[in-house]
Amino acid sequence: MILETERLIIREYKPGDFEALYEILSDAETMKYYPKPYDENGVRRWINWCIDSYRQYGFGLWALELKETGTFIGDCGISMQNIDGEMLPEIGYHVHKKYWRQGYAKEACAAVKDWFFKNTAHDSVYSYMNKENVASYATAAANGMTRIKAYENGEEALFVYRITRDEWQKARNKND
Repeated sequence: MILETERLIIREYKPGDFEALYEILSDAETMKYYPKPYDENGVRRWINWCIDSYRQYGFGLWALELKETGTFIGDCGISMQNIDGEMLPEIGYHVHKKYWRQGYAKEACAAVKDWFFKNTAHDSVYSYMNKENVASYATAAANGMTRIKAYENGEEALFVYRITRDEWQKARNKND
């Protein structure tokens, strides 16, 4: 286990997560803002990419389980992403659509953000998303992130959100 929140266990991926993850990443509605849903090989590559990221960076996207039942509901974590030409640490997540609008993404992202600033030397963490993806930028804003830019990536218009270590620390001090 990496983290525990009020309702979630956040842990490293394992190969046995394939079926549950496939149900999420192969769903057209869930993957609306991706070029296309993932096929079986894509999901296997996804899990391997996450596991490789743990070794390379010490973090990656982690599996989300409901604490009460152990049900796999998605993932959340940090991955290094090309954001407008720069490789930057990005908080990302995918939650099974039957668990949408219940605050799981916000809860997971908050825990991951705290973990990130406590366990890495990075000064900022980012989120980027299609400008039409209101739920994603609402989650970023709910976690203290501010939109810092918009840019075009081919035919896709993207928003970039960020929180700095100083902003994170000030918010923590205010809440203590």
